[in-house]
Amino acid sequence: MLNLVPTRVFLTKGVGRHKYQLKSFEEALRKAGVAQQNLVQVSSILPPRCKIISRERGLKLMTPGGICHCVMARADTDEHGRLVASAVGIAVPKEESKWGYLSEVHSHGMNEREASDLAEDLAAGMLGTTLGLEVDPNKAWSEKEQVYKSSGLIIRTSNITQTARGKKDLWTTTVAIAMFLFDLEPDLPPNHVHQ
Repeated sequence: MLNLVPTRVFLTKGVGRHKYQLKSFEEALRKAGVAQQNLVQVSSILPPRCKIISRERGLKLMTPGGICHCVMARADTDEHGRLVASAVGIAVPKEESKWGYLSEVHSHGMNEREASDLAEDLAAGMLGTTLGLEVDPNKAWSEKEQVYKSSGLIIRTSNITQTARGKKDLWTTTVAIAMFLFDLEPDLPPNHVHQ
C-alpha cells in the first residue's frame, strides 16, 4: 500500500463570478492559482514535520493535471449583496513529531475577521484537545488564543480567508485552500517499478 504523507503545504484563496455556478467556482480556482490541478479534498490533519511554504513557491512546484490533495473551504451565493466567506485555519504543535490540524469555514453572513477567527479557533481547538488542553468554548478567540499559546504546546495558528458580496444576476464563489505537496523519490530511472 502506498502511504502518501505530505511534506509541504501552502495556503491560497480566490473569488470568482459568473452567470453559471460551476464557472464561478472555476474562476475562484483560477484566482487561487490551482484551476489546472485535479483536486482531491481530504480531511483536517497536518502531518508531523509538514513545512508551510509560500503560495508563490508552492504554485511553482505543481504540474498541470496533477492529482493534488487539499483541504478546501468553499461558499457560493447568487443573492445580490449576500456576504460569503471561506476560510482555512491551521494549528501547528510545538513538538515536531505530533500532527497539527486544519479547519474549514464555509460561511454566509460572516465578515473576514469573524471567519478568520473561527477558522483559527476551530483548528486550535481540535489540536488542543488532542494535547489535553481544555479551553472554555464560550470565550472569545483572542482569549483562547492566549491560553493555547501560553501552554507552550501550540507553536502557532494562522489562516487564509476570502470574502465577497454577491452580485446581481451572477454566482459568486469564494475558496480558501491548503494545498499539500509530496516529495517524490529522487533520481529514479524513468521506468523504475517499485517492488
